[in-house]
Amino acid sequence: MHEPGEIQRRRRIYSGRVQGVGFRYTTASIARRFPVTGYVRNLPDGSVELVAEGSAEGLDEFLGEVASRFDGSIQDCRSLQDVSNETYSRFEIRR
Repeated sequence: MHEPGEIQRRRRIYSGRVQGVGFRYTTASIARRFPVTGYVRNLPDGSVELVAEGSAEGLDEFLGEVASRFDGSIQDCRSLQDVSNETYSRFEIRR
C-alpha cells in the first residue's frame, strides 16, 4: 500500500484510434498542467504507451484528463506493471 504523497509509477497501453490524432502531443500538453513526469510514445502495433510518475492524486487527475480528452478514440486501456528503474525529470514525447 502506498502512503499519501508517495511517488507512484503507472504504465498504460492505449489502443484504438490513438495514432495520427495528436495523442502524444496533447498528452504532453496535459502533463504540463500536472505534477507528473514520464513519457508517451507510439508502439509499432498502432497502440500508444504512457508511463507516468507522480503522487496518486496527480496521476489520477492526469490520467483522467487524458481518458476524457480521447474518449472517442480510446477503445482499450491496459494497465501494466512497469519494472524499469529509469528516472524521469520531465514528461516527454519519445519516438
